[in-house]
Amino acid sequence: MKKEENVPEVGASVPIRSSKYREETAAEIAAPVPVMRRREQDEFRERTAGGTGMGTLAIALSILSLFVMPILFGAAGIVLGFVARRRGATGLGSWAIGIGAISIIVGIFILPFF
Repeated sequence: MKKEENVPEVGASVPIRSSKYREETAAEIAAPVPVMRRREQDEFRERTAGGTGMGTLAIALSILSLFVMPILFGAAGIVLGFVARRRGATGLGSWAIGIGAISIIVGIFILPFF
């Protein structure tokens, strides 16, 4: 049997593109680990903890605004929601802003007709 010229040998590199350059590339398997100093980590935890309390208060005001005084409590929920997002509680702050905005819109445009 005669060996064909188009069949590569065992262990030979298989070119992806036909190119005269033969280079090998590889990607790292593990993602790089972020390095934080202990003091920065403690400051981040304190900031997030303060934001969580502020976010809980903001969402409570926003939910309360759905039932009582929507413009006053809704505006307070929105403002505290922005403060909570700034301090690290992005989820709670975003929900408080959204619920407060919906409450104000419903209070201004829909409730006067009932």
